[in-house]
Amino acid sequence: MAVTISNIIPAKTAENTQTTQYTSNGVQTIIDKFTATNYSATAATISVNLVTAAGTAGNDNLIVKTKTLQPSETYTFPELVGHVLPLNGFISTIAGTASAINIRASGRVVS
Repeated sequence: MAVTISNIIPAKTAENTQTTQYTSNGVQTIIDKFTATNYSATAATISVNLVTAAGTAGNDNLIVKTKTLQPSETYTFPELVGHVLPLNGFISTIAGTASAINIRASGRVVS
């Protein structure tokens, strides 16, 4: 078993539609850090789902619901740290506003 430290979601702007941000293709992934920063001048929200391979993003796999970030606020989502994505599981997000929140995640990929 090999473990690789990885930038699983390179820094990007979260979309205001439900979007798969990372898929654990053929491996398991342990989430070590997930960061979101509101770079807009008004409060903005983001929700995060951790979904199994056969699932779709919905209330049954919602981990963080409409977390409000104030202007210039950064949040590190302790709710996500340590979670394991199974083979082909994925991280999905939805921002309440387009062009407001940047996200980034790192973790360990186990193959």
